[in-house]
Amino acid sequence: MKKKIVSSTLALTLALTGLGAGAGTVHAEQSKVKINKQYQTPSYIIEKWEMPKVPSIKKVTHSPEDITFAFLNAHKDQFKLKGNMQNKFKVVETKKDKIEETTHVRLVEEHEGVPIYGSSQTVSLNEDKQVKAFFGQVVPNLDEKDLNATPVLAADEAEEIANASIQEKIGEVEAYDAEPSGGLYFYEHDGEFHLTYVVKASTSTPEPGYWHYFIDAMTGKILNSYNAIDHVKAFGEGVLGDKKMFEATYADGAYHLYDSTRGEGIDTFDALHLSPDWFNLFSQLLGYHGEEVTSDHKFFSDPASVDAHVNAAKVYDYYQSTFGRDSFDDEGARLISSVHVGESWNNAAWNGVQMMYGDGDGITFLPLSGGLDVIGHELTHAVTDRTADLVYENEPGALNESLSDIIGSMVDRDDWLMGEDIYTPGVEGDGLRSLKDPSSVPNPLDPEKGYPDHYSELYTGDLDNGGVHVNSSINNKAAYLVSEGGTHYGVKVKGVGRKATEQIYYKALTDYLTATSDFSMMRQAAIQAAGDLYGENSEEVTAVVKAYDAVGVE
Repeated sequence: MKKKIVSSTLALTLALTGLGAGAGTVHAEQSKVKINKQYQTPSYIIEKWEMPKVPSIKKVTHSPEDITFAFLNAHKDQFKLKGNMQNKFKVVETKKDKIEETTHVRLVEEHEGVPIYGSSQTVSLNEDKQVKAFFGQVVPNLDEKDLNATPVLAADEAEEIANASIQEKIGEVEAYDAEPSGGLYFYEHDGEFHLTYVVKASTSTPEPGYWHYFIDAMTGKILNSYNAIDHVKAFGEGVLGDKKMFEATYADGAYHLYDSTRGEGIDTFDALHLSPDWFNLFSQLLGYHGEEVTSDHKFFSDPASVDAHVNAAKVYDYYQSTFGRDSFDDEGARLISSVHVGESWNNAAWNGVQMMYGDGDGITFLPLSGGLDVIGHELTHAVTDRTADLVYENEPGALNESLSDIIGSMVDRDDWLMGEDIYTPGVEGDGLRSLKDPSSVPNPLDPEKGYPDHYSELYTGDLDNGGVHVNSSINNKAAYLVSEGGTHYGVKVKGVGRKATEQIYYKALTDYLTATSDFSMMRQAAIQAAGDLYGENSEEVTAVVKAYDAVGVE
């Protein structure tokens, strides 16, 4: 009898699906796994996994995507999935690290071609094409559930339902900052998965909002909704008397607060005085509400507008020079700011389309555009939107807020307070939040206590979207310790400075964190990022480990 010869194509298929004799080599001594409590599937896997070699093929070049799917197939028992993983996951993005020879593949889990909301993943490959890290959330066993992937409602019907609800809440919306969009997902609600339209809508008036609606695609029922705008209540305008020089544009007989030297431009608008001509032009080009700030001469007399314009440019330059990132989308997206939002509004926000700044009441806050760290905070929300897309609830939402605080503090390197320049102008030395000493600032949910600085103090109630602002201070304290060091809860940390710290957290955000990452995953993502940047046995990795030990995050 002649021997049966397996074709090279079949052999390659077997290798990629993990069904061959070798499902990949793992260096077990380096393997580390965290299991998601809800789904009992890995939240992260840290190891060095090698693509199985196929003896019958002398030389095969595998793409990062090929290796990623082979890795997922090899671990599908851990993920509690059946069949070929190429039918379970979709690649969203593949990018090569700008700093080292690492490739990051972002994916989303799908069921019958429909993505599962919040179930996103990253798989990272080193220069030897070994998988060194998996991060994300995988929902198992959906094949065993009776789920229908064909909607009864159309997307525009779901958008109308969301629109009606928004207008019921805040009044008539004459125009959205951008057209509301509704994508189809499987969304878990009260322990059951529903085919759901996730509709997002951004408003400036009559009330600022970045609205998220979860609408059952079969019944039209609103399963969940929330406003993901950042209610920080702490930032201000630049009425500090400092003179500034900045880029403007002369056109049509006037000077405009438009900077064409950075990316696709930086635009600054007045939200209270909306001219029809400018509205028509800029709403079509930018999807934005407001009148561009102009002057008859080179001097602009509105401090809130000047600070919004100058500080947006500073934050753009910070991201470009520090991380090589070209605006919030890394493709030079135009930065749009609106000042004079609302009447004495004590807030600033990124609403999914633009930055929005209130004037403050003059007692608790000055105009919010005056805080450089505030603008750094808001633009980092935009970066998070385009990368990890951390869900704005509970621990992922607290990380969303914390990363904005961390980068905001790095942009404004003067101290470790947030919004100190524009918060309570009559009081010296205070701020909205403190990364150095969170407990020194009154907790808005319990003013008799300070913000928590240890995981044992985690707020677990329903207020503040599950404590997104209050609990952010736990991760803030960890970042401070990574940078400056200190002894906290009996754990001594040797700091590695701001420059290393900002690189670690930026890399963790853009390469490792996913939509539903919790504090434990933040710890591991920071460890992974520090190892990538400075080596697995570096003092930076040690600082990260000790800092998270100190704040009680395992």
